[in-house]
Amino acid sequence: MRRHCYKNTTLSTDKQFIELACDKATREHSILNAQRCTWLEQDVSTERKLVDYDSLMEQLVYAQPGKKFYRDEMNER
Repeated sequence: MRRHCYKNTTLSTDKQFIELACDKATREHSILNAQRCTWLEQDVSTERKLVDYDSLMEQLVYAQPGKKFYRDEMNER
């Protein structure tokens, strides 16, 4: 899911990191702003996935395997 960043932001960081990030963006045929947008999207997406996982685990709390599985049983295919 690729979206455009619509909000202008100001970030402060070490000049060396900005230069390294610009170099990386150039190598990837991109620009720093696009890289930053991608990073923000991935960061939020990861957090959403964690929330979704926690929600799923809460919904499945009732599920019980019915017995204790031994290592060999767990590794059966």
